[in-house]
Amino acid sequence: MASINWQKEIQPLIKKYKGKKHPLDYNSPYELLVMVVLSAQDSDRHINQLAPDFFSTFPNLAALAKADTESIFAIISKVRNFGNKTKWLLALASTIKEDKNIPTTLEELTALPGIGRKSANVILREMGKKAEGIIVDLHVVRVAPRLGIATGTDPKKLEKQMMEVLDQKDWGEVGMAISFLGREICRPTNPKCKECVMNKVCAYYKENA
Repeated sequence: MASINWQKEIQPLIKKYKGKKHPLDYNSPYELLVMVVLSAQDSDRHINQLAPDFFSTFPNLAALAKADTESIFAIISKVRNFGNKTKWLLALASTIKEDKNIPTTLEELTALPGIGRKSANVILREMGKKAEGIIVDLHVVRVAPRLGIATGTDPKKLEKQMMEVLDQKDWGEVGMAISFLGREICRPTNPKCKECVMNKVCAYYKENA
């Protein structure tokens, strides 16, 4: 790992996906916050399908704060872990109260129920705020060790390793870029290595080419 200058070699990947919107189809920081909570252990596609119904019923945090458990259950009952997610959303809404109060730092976001580091990093990136960490979702957990930029399967340890070899100015984009690479090119089976902008330095490609 030490012999590769990851800061330099990761640039083509960052350039390829820079500024590309997260697959969650949100229209405001409030919608993003709710959808990030709902999408944990579920698919972005599934959350996108039920979002219009949810937001027509609860258009903002003030409306959500007045909701009851049953009315939320009615919309999200097919979402994985919907019981806990409902509790988290109600607690979030009663804590933040209004859309304009949505936090914009990692510390404040991760203090909220249902928001871990990954979710907070996603929210900061999508809101255009300064990155304080790197997004490590399921795709990044699979792809980062494949590339060789980090090792292991623990998201926190993978994030720490990447933060050590990359400049902070790139933290906001690199996690999402690796995630998009995992969704589009670096698939779990039959990855499209020949098309990949990282194949010159990729550990997996070197072993399998």
